[in-house]
Amino acid sequence: MSVEDQTKLNRRVFLGTAAAGLGAGLAPAFAMDGSTEMVAPVTSGSVRNNVSSFRMLRWQDYFDNTRGGAILVDLTSRALHYWSEDQATYRLYPTSVPLSEDLTRRGRTEVVQKVVAPSWRPTPSMKQRNPEWPDVVEGGAPDNPLGSHALYLSWTYYRIHGTHDTRKIGRRSSNGCVGLYNEHISELFSMSKVGTQVLLI
Repeated sequence: MSVEDQTKLNRRVFLGTAAAGLGAGLAPAFAMDGSTEMVAPVTSGSVRNNVSSFRMLRWQDYFDNTRGGAILVDLTSRALHYWSEDQATYRLYPTSVPLSEDLTRRGRTEVVQKVVAPSWRPTPSMKQRNPEWPDVVEGGAPDNPLGSHALYLSWTYYRIHGTHDTRKIGRRSSNGCVGLYNEHISELFSMSKVGTQVLLI
């Protein structure tokens, strides 16, 4: 192969690799269409982002105090923030969020019950939309939508719970609840208590 042929080959390899790299960089934006929202990056120097682009938030902007602990669910960024009562512990978890606005509830509530291996029952409106769904899925079953643990909120039918279907995290995929990876709900479950404040924004 002549030097001229090698130069052409190298140029083709370079241009082909560059084009493929550019295409791969743009592909996720199209592939994720309809499943997650693409948000412009925050340019403010005062906001810290982790690799998942979740913003670390200050509890003072959302709660008067952290008595009993505080949970903030940011439905837009699909993230759950937890602050312990003494503010020594801060956790940030990715979540699943409701499929649509009509299934979404925002505002203040609190944890009223904690359940390990919760049984799942569809709400009346779920059963109406999906009559083929079972009346109950026992706790611990691999197809139980509530996963390993659940924090029941003061709002009827609303929970913060785990999921065995990890594809749901980071997506609009729930019928109103906030879903976490089972490892994360297990950790949150151990830190929170009945009476922990919850705010969904």
